[in-house]
Amino acid sequence: MSTSKSKLVIRNATPKDIPALLPLYEKAYGVGFGYTADQIAGQINRFPDGQFVAEFEGRIVGHCVTFIISSSVAMAQHTWNEITGGGFAARHDPDGDMLYGMDVLVDSEFRRLRIGQRFYKIRQDLCQWHELKGIMFGGRIPGYHRHAKQYPNPADYVEAVRESKLRDPVLSFQLRQGFEVIGVLKNYMAEDLESGTHATQMLWRNPLAQEKIKAKPGSGNTSLPERVRVATVQFQMRRINLIDDFEQQVEYFVDIASDYRADFVTFPELFTLQLLSLENKPLGPVESIQKISEYTPRFIAFMEKLAVAYNINIIGGSHPSEMADGDIHNVAYIFLRDGSVHTQEKLHPTPSEQSWWNIKGGEGNHVIQTDCGPIGVMICYDSEFPEVARHLVDQGALMLFVPFCTDERRGYLRVRYCCQARAIENQCYVVMSGVVGNLPNVENMDIHYAESCILTPSDFAFSRDGVAADTAANTETIALADLSLSDLLTARQSGAVRNLKDRRFDLYRVAWKK
Repeated sequence: MSTSKSKLVIRNATPKDIPALLPLYEKAYGVGFGYTADQIAGQINRFPDGQFVAEFEGRIVGHCVTFIISSSVAMAQHTWNEITGGGFAARHDPDGDMLYGMDVLVDSEFRRLRIGQRFYKIRQDLCQWHELKGIMFGGRIPGYHRHAKQYPNPADYVEAVRESKLRDPVLSFQLRQGFEVIGVLKNYMAEDLESGTHATQMLWRNPLAQEKIKAKPGSGNTSLPERVRVATVQFQMRRINLIDDFEQQVEYFVDIASDYRADFVTFPELFTLQLLSLENKPLGPVESIQKISEYTPRFIAFMEKLAVAYNINIIGGSHPSEMADGDIHNVAYIFLRDGSVHTQEKLHPTPSEQSWWNIKGGEGNHVIQTDCGPIGVMICYDSEFPEVARHLVDQGALMLFVPFCTDERRGYLRVRYCCQARAIENQCYVVMSGVVGNLPNVENMDIHYAESCILTPSDFAFSRDGVAADTAANTETIALADLSLSDLLTARQSGAVRNLKDRRFDLYRVAWKK
């Protein structure tokens, strides 16, 4: 009986591998190049079966990225950005009939272990498992720059390599793996100067009888639950005498949501400012932030305990927090039922937040991996910027949670209309949670207006008005709804409109700097 462990393992990539993959790309391509953490998250969330890593003695030394697309799209002229959806694998099509090879990277220290060959083999196995017509990708021709004067037309250089008159370190290897060149993709990747910005259009044909292969209806991401139950709390601001009063009110709603077996419960933006009503006099902006910051450790510990004890994921509204550099950010804390805590900073403080509280905008907009799939959080005003939601959906988010705090109906409707637009244009669910009531002795938190709701895309699979659940205006309450993830994925592929699928990647894309 052998007790030794395998030294080299090829396995599916997971979100936990992302920190180890980033330096791999930095080493290969230099700082600022390669994939971002958000792009890798999008690849994994879109098509987890198609992402692989090579692990040697516990160290990740290779990465293989793959997605499915229709052969008609893959066979046409395209660029790398266009076909990959800006590096997020955003054009993954579960109903497609062709596997597309997006990237293969092997650490230069481990290139004699035939890891690249193993990646190509596992792609072929994946192609046959899904009964697809074949594998296609744009292949680099890094030797071309040395022969560009001799072969001004890259197709002539490719032909010379095919006839063994020349050797190209990438193309020659790919030909040995059973791929054939069916054309040249002009201006495929502007950054690849060694290849003259061009690429070979490589195809591996599934050896199964082609006439028997038909695109099967996509099952989507089978790791996701069929349905997710969400709850949104419309939280009433009222003066309290003890911090226990605040915690009792919060736990009450968590308990209710848990009794209804909800997977998520959402609280509003800045609802923790109710704690300032404990003071005997109104506090100025600086004093208010200093005082509310004192409650941060207790708030986090309390909410984390609730999430685990009630077996529910809590979107913990938002809480003004002092950063290490002394700046104040409006931070959403997300407490998952596995005990982990995540944060999402508000990116766009409102004019009043900036002038009154001196709140600064945060950086980064990342999905959070949960047991019900990837989610995103946008704090109030952030929902009024379409790029924020699109970036989260590109990373794979199916549900967006929007804690908000608005003082009167006009402000509320700005958030509501924009959230409904985000649900439609991104074909995702949006959950809004707002505060009501008043805090007469807390500056800048005196009146509120809210109608919390759970919004859906506008299509036949969903409720007629695109509203899964609604609440009465300015009433403390909770609303719940069951959201079908399979209906959402089906609508993205074959709905009356297909906003995500029909994007013009050849014309535009959203590119984040951080």
